[in-house]
Amino acid sequence: MRPALVLFALALALASCGYETIDEATCPPGGTKLTYANFGEQFFVGYCDECHSAETSLRKGAPENYVFASRADIVQHKDRIFARSAGSNDSMPPGPDDPPIDERNKLAEWLVCGAP
Repeated sequence: MRPALVLFALALALASCGYETIDEATCPPGGTKLTYANFGEQFFVGYCDECHSAETSLRKGAPENYVFASRADIVQHKDRIFARSAGSNDSMPPGPDDPPIDERNKLAEWLVCGAP
């Protein structure tokens, strides 16, 4: 297959994924009741920390520069987290124990409202 055709096919596949960015989402009027203490921490412990807070040798391929060990780490990477895991974006985490859509929607709300 020619390189131009491969790039076109890849671009078409990515465009059809329907990934919503954090810039396209809005915080609900009046803000959110979700906080790091009542939502964010549990979400990341349950779905992300196994790879994104593990020692390098145990990260299962998670990039070393994406560490989610604290709220500050999460805020630093919130755009990327949103694009991969929030709302209808479901490329992370991989595997059978993915967060249900209602949890992903809460993640989207929490992140777009500034991850309080």
